[in-house]
Amino acid sequence: MRYGGVIIMADFRHIVRVANVDIDGHKQLRLALTGIRGIGVNFATVICRIAGLDPKMKAGYLTEEQVKAIEAVLEDPAKHGLPSWILNRPKDYEQGRDMHLIGAKLVMAWREDVNRLRKIRAYRGIRHELGLPLRGQRTRSNFRRGLTLGVSRRKK
Repeated sequence: MRYGGVIIMADFRHIVRVANVDIDGHKQLRLALTGIRGIGVNFATVICRIAGLDPKMKAGYLTEEQVKAIEAVLEDPAKHGLPSWILNRPKDYEQGRDMHLIGAKLVMAWREDVNRLRKIRAYRGIRHELGLPLRGQRTRSNFRRGLTLGVSRRKK
């Protein structure tokens, strides 16, 4: 259908609901899927290929069957043949299997991991408690806040 020089497609959706997240229908599918927490560009491209979709198509043209195919891959990517190195939870601490968490489940897993590190008094847990860097960065000039900022000068 043509309206004022612009072609309007009847089956185009501006917002598409995938895995309980609204994604922009005007973006490429692989870039729109990155709006879901826990999915990056490379993982989104792999999801599209496994679901049999073109990663460069607009997300607004997805049908309900295609959305269900994407959600099926997101539910258990290891079952669809994805290697463990591409998943964000290889060898999960509690369940002992390769998983890929998205959305609120990912946030809860991060919080539980940090709380476990705090509870066992691991170095990383203590650094989390103190709000300091935990991956070996230097702290002499970075990560400074409070009274340590700036140079104080005595008035004459």
